[in-house]
Amino acid sequence: MLTLQINGEPQQFPAGTNVAGLVAVLPLTGKRFAIELNGEIVPRSSHATTKLQQGDRLEVVVAVGGG
Repeated sequence: MLTLQINGEPQQFPAGTNVAGLVAVLPLTGKRFAIELNGEIVPRSSHATTKLQQGDRLEVVVAVGGG
């Protein structure tokens, strides 16, 4: 198991999880969002190939529309 810090909260994920796998279990379906991994934005094109490591710190930012 991996312990990851997501938006400052520790969460457990199976070893070998990549960013795409993380996105699949978070409530992000249909939303516009960005993932930052250890201070660097992860492009959507790299979600499937970016593996997560023990202790990684992620920030998930969801775009909010409005006027």
